[in-house]
Amino acid sequence: MKFIKILFIIFISLTTSIKAESNQNLINELKNGGKIIFIRHALAPGGGDPENFDILNCNTQRNLNKVGREQAKQIGNFFSEEKIPIKEVISSEWCRCKETASIAFSEYKTEKFLNSFFSEKFKKNKNLQIKNLRSYVDRWDNKKNLIFVTHYVVILEILDYAPSSGEIVISDMNFKLIGSISNIK
Repeated sequence: MKFIKILFIIFISLTTSIKAESNQNLINELKNGGKIIFIRHALAPGGGDPENFDILNCNTQRNLNKVGREQAKQIGNFFSEEKIPIKEVISSEWCRCKETASIAFSEYKTEKFLNSFFSEKFKKNKNLQIKNLRSYVDRWDNKKNLIFVTHYVVILEILDYAPSSGEIVISDMNFKLIGSISNIK
């Protein structure tokens, strides 16, 4: 049993240093600019949206909780402390995304192409949204990084990657997944 504990400690130590090195490589990539950064909105407990969802009324939506607001603050601190160049921040029109963008970056704009299409009510928008997202990126000058604060379903559809709440997912302008950073402090 003692031997297993020692092996477990060695494994954790090795994988932690690998993750730290991997994160530093991703940070260096971000500092070079020209990346598309998808951020899944910070923690907003629950799933989907309530039946009475109204895009103009945050009280009808699933919103960030205290942990989510702290997570958004940590995301902003990460970009600031690492001095990662940002061209612009664009958010979904959903309140949980706008709040994440507001807390993390202060300045942002919204675009419909980042909205959720998880519920039946919005599934019909998926193809047009993905087309418009791709078109937006095609027109981007790609000298600095472009940040999209969006939803699980959008990131899954465009990158074939399932992010956690508040996870930073990095791709090139051809939507080739480069890596992700989560649980930043």
